[in-house]
Amino acid sequence: MNIKINFKKQVFNKSSENLILFIDENFNISSLKKSISSSDYSYVSDLLKTRDLKKKIITFDISSKRKIILVSLRKNLTHSGVENLGADCYEIIKEFKRLDFSINSDTAINRSKNIIGHFLHGIKLKSYTFEKYKSKKNTKNITINIFGKNISKSKDWAKFNAIEEGTFYARDLVSEPGNVLHPDEYAKRINSLKKFGLKINIYDERKLKKLGMNTLLGVGQGSIRGSYLVTMEWNGLKNKSRPLAFVGKGVCFDTGGISLKPAKFMEDMTYDMAGSAVVVGLMKNLALRKAKVNAVGVVGLVENMPGGNAQRPGDIVKSYSGKTVEILNTDAEGRLVLADAITYTEKKFKPKFIIDLATLTGAIIVSLGSEYAGLFSNDDKLSKQLIDAGEKVEEKVWRMPLNKNYDKLIDSKNADMQNINYVGGAGSTTAAQFLQRFILDKTPWAHLDIAGMAFSKYGGALNSGGATGYGVRLLNKLIEDNYE
Repeated sequence: MNIKINFKKQVFNKSSENLILFIDENFNISSLKKSISSSDYSYVSDLLKTRDLKKKIITFDISSKRKIILVSLRKNLTHSGVENLGADCYEIIKEFKRLDFSINSDTAINRSKNIIGHFLHGIKLKSYTFEKYKSKKNTKNITINIFGKNISKSKDWAKFNAIEEGTFYARDLVSEPGNVLHPDEYAKRINSLKKFGLKINIYDERKLKKLGMNTLLGVGQGSIRGSYLVTMEWNGLKNKSRPLAFVGKGVCFDTGGISLKPAKFMEDMTYDMAGSAVVVGLMKNLALRKAKVNAVGVVGLVENMPGGNAQRPGDIVKSYSGKTVEILNTDAEGRLVLADAITYTEKKFKPKFIIDLATLTGAIIVSLGSEYAGLFSNDDKLSKQLIDAGEKVEEKVWRMPLNKNYDKLIDSKNADMQNINYVGGAGSTTAAQFLQRFILDKTPWAHLDIAGMAFSKYGGALNSGGATGYGVRLLNKLIEDNYE
């Protein structure tokens, strides 16, 4: 369903349109006398006596074709809370027969900054669907006309639009099936983002072999598709200050390789590239909103298949860092992709920090379910910034432990390290401990295990099920609050 928003200077017709109006938490409608007709005011006032005022949104049928929707704004409501109200409102209005609405922005006065913007942001985020491959698509349009003086500057609307575009792009990428979005196609799509001002470099297998990125290449060697490392640079500052770096795991489909996964739910492994999708969506967002920051996104794109040339359990490979890895399980492949990508990012760009994102372990879902991403970090300041940003946009993270005592679980008798902990337990922590070994110059680093957050079968506050785009808004908020 498409959302069309119009900004109107003229006064709206009080008696001929569906109206969305804002009131206080007690549903005191005395402030609405100027916004609705006297007959509608009397009708709504009378019906309110019989309604459950604990609800946040109440709908009144004025006629068979017209409704008035009252949205309750409590005191000290956060921006995230307003966005959730917008999402709740969308769930109500999408079922109406008449899909044109008018919002009187002046009914949201004396509240926190840009209530209308955040409310519409919630509506739009919730409205996303992926119907590309359906023969019958929902072609309905919701039209929302905004009236009144309480409307923020155009730059604020541009920022909301950029975040939505970045989030939707990430969701689109995750939603694509593996036969469409394989590494070859994915690299082409990223390359198309040059038109937004991003500097894109694509390293194919020949270049990766020359660089010595053997842990990344090893994962993809069983596939007929290529393997790639793609860098995206956004230079929003005139100076040459060190960039912020974001690294994503892009396993376009993960069969587990020779260590084959069970057939049940393997179809969900199309979203094993969600970490990379977040990075790509974030970089698109930064470019669209002309963010005043230098940033780089790096993604490793591979397909993990059990082909005749596939990597075997027991193989030993030398990483870009020079460290060797014994492959005990080919289904622990994401950390191998990230290992080379992280070291390359650190050496090439010398960033202020590195944040990597990956659907890395099922163990993090056991630990945190679908409420928090797992945060592992070598830096307290960066961790706090991520936690605070996550709370503000409700893309929450929970810090998990790293400790040298875990190293013995990934030390190998035959190489510098092994890619899994064969003893058992601490699956997410040992994976993060593995990644930490590829930070060579003490760069502040955080690893976000988003396995429980990237895809939702039942939907969340701001998504209707499927790919969530989790991480784009989180990282945008981190940048916005701390680095611009």
